[in-house]
Amino acid sequence: MIEFYPQIRHVHIGLALLSGALFALRGLALLAGMRWPNAAPVRWLSYTVDTALLTAAMMLLTILPGAFYANGWLAVKVVLIVAYVVLGVFALRRGRTRAVRAACFAGALLLFAQVYFVARTHHPLGVLYLLG
Repeated sequence: MIEFYPQIRHVHIGLALLSGALFALRGLALLAGMRWPNAAPVRWLSYTVDTALLTAAMMLLTILPGAFYANGWLAVKVVLIVAYVVLGVFALRRGRTRAVRAACFAGALLLFAQVYFVARTHHPLGVLYLLG
């Protein structure tokens, strides 16, 4: 399956960017008072994109040798993704006030950016690695 690595990687990257863009669009629309971001078709699109993203990630994980992850960047990425999801849930659904939703939305976007830089640099510090 290693021969499909480049294609799977490109699909994973594209889906990650699509997932982040969809989250950003939904969050901005909700903060603007619109109701469509929590409508069933939009939520299902988000679920579909995220499921395909997770599937591509699991495929990449099974293809690559364990030594590829020796410096811990993947573990950091997974922890950041979990935190991003938690903040995203509060930003889109569970936040009780607009201020809480806005703070969670901003935090989730910052975490998404850090996940991106960890993935790009293959270093646990992500953007901090680029600054140092």
